[in-house]
Amino acid sequence: MKFNQPITRRESIQKLLKWSGCVTLVGATPWPLFDWSEANAALTKKGFIVEGVGQSEAYVIKDLMTKVFEAVGGINQFVSRGDVVVIKPNISWARPPHLAATTNPEVLQGVIELCQAAGAKKVRIADNTIDTAEFCFSVTGAEAVANKTGADLILPSSSLMQEMKLHGHRLDRWPVFLPLVEADKVINLPVAKDHILSTLTLGMKNWFGAIGGRRGRLHRDIHPNIVDLAQFFKPTITLIDATRIMTKNGPSGGSTSDVVTKNTLILSDDPVAADAKASLLLGRRPQNIGYIRLAKKWGLGTDNFSELTQRQVFV
Repeated sequence: MKFNQPITRRESIQKLLKWSGCVTLVGATPWPLFDWSEANAALTKKGFIVEGVGQSEAYVIKDLMTKVFEAVGGINQFVSRGDVVVIKPNISWARPPHLAATTNPEVLQGVIELCQAAGAKKVRIADNTIDTAEFCFSVTGAEAVANKTGADLILPSSSLMQEMKLHGHRLDRWPVFLPLVEADKVINLPVAKDHILSTLTLGMKNWFGAIGGRRGRLHRDIHPNIVDLAQFFKPTITLIDATRIMTKNGPSGGSTSDVVTKNTLILSDDPVAADAKASLLLGRRPQNIGYIRLAKKWGLGTDNFSELTQRQVFV
């Protein structure tokens, strides 16, 4: 279902703009081999990162995703009954899924269905695309996922952009895509891939699709601009789609020779850690990626995984 009309402003905007990067995890789901109360306290204190890997040729993405979320107590730790959830995939380019330029529609569908199972009132998909939005949504499979799941597919329009104070080191005011600040919960769902200017595009770079205005201007001094956006948009969680990754000729790619299958999902409440872990899959050192290094320096998170609660799961 597509929407391009203004969404009613919610009082939650003020709350969302004050989000810290840490999510408080509550719940009573048993955690095998662990005392849940102790594990929950550790996650809340330290933050977490989970890497899920599909080892079987016949593995199912939704099963892998479920295991990844179960490692931190389940989707209910992040999405509550009655929530309006906005998912921010990367669907900027009109490329079919097998080219790995955009978030895998199976991953997108899996996240939507988990949110719905948790009792979300509404689940919305929002991205300000580079190619024409309706064409992108159709070619990438996002429209088909929305139709199948009943999620709202938000078409970017000028009526849904509002200039806001970003309080960044470089970016002061900029048009922001309203659904991403009006939601109760936001899930950042990027694809992991190469990028000609920022080296890689992962979770923090994905916020370029959460704003309007003359985005091309931000490609100058791109690394500090990425971090300014990352400190403004504080998602509930980041889930990086590394099922298929584009290792060269990014961000748009266009050839299957650019793509490597990794069958991996990375979940974290730390945006720096999520990107740092994903960068390793592309053969890059996090310390050598400008915006990861800068985000750590400015206090957005860590690339030292030992500072977090770590989990690895397999299907």
